[in-house]
Amino acid sequence: MSAVATCCATATGTRCSANGSERVQGRVFSACGLYRENFVNFRLLSALAAVPALVAAAPAPAPARAPGDLGLVQTHLQSVQSMTATFTQTDRVGKVLTGELTLKKPGKIRFQYEKGVPILIVGDGKALTFIDYSVKQVQRWPIGNSPLSILLNPERDMTRFAKVIAGNDPRIISVEANDPKHPEYGRITLVFVRNESAPGGLMLQGWVALDSQNNRTTIRLTNQRFNASISDGAFRWNDPRRISGPR
Repeated sequence: MSAVATCCATATGTRCSANGSERVQGRVFSACGLYRENFVNFRLLSALAAVPALVAAAPAPAPARAPGDLGLVQTHLQSVQSMTATFTQTDRVGKVLTGELTLKKPGKIRFQYEKGVPILIVGDGKALTFIDYSVKQVQRWPIGNSPLSILLNPERDMTRFAKVIAGNDPRIISVEANDPKHPEYGRITLVFVRNESAPGGLMLQGWVALDSQNNRTTIRLTNQRFNASISDGAFRWNDPRRISGPR
């Protein structure tokens, strides 16, 4: 843990190296709805990671179904047990990263970035783990601290933390989600398009993550595939602090 504490000791957020790793980390954090303010006090977040994440908690009995388009989104999310997709990530200054997204409920998600980007994010159902292989850094925090938890626990009552954003195209449904009690977690706007062949009649096209400083990161998805069998092994990773070798 000493190496992690050193990486997180700066006053403005995570700073691990002067070779560009910090800039890449900032883009990755924003894309996942994980904001640099959360890492200033990493020791506190490390303690919280031991608490079961919100997405892994047992759902409340018979959650209320949201009305209208929000209800359609909830039906879609409840119909998706797994998903794979190619993602393209664009940050606020136009920098682009690509990679593969793998999702499996409950609570498992993996962002595998393109070759040459030494960053990996994995959710194991209890916490999200951020791995930077270039500096052998590992961080963990509750998935509930990320607005992405909406994708991983759709049994929650969406009317309490999400709303439909009006638009001009009736084929598109945009849903903004945030925790009103924790504005520092930022907010995320999920974009769905109506598609009869997709689960629940909707296809997730991507999302826009906005942090508490209004830094915007956009994720666009292609090649979406739903409800295929995915091994739990897809969410394992090599700890750079212990071993060397490919991810």
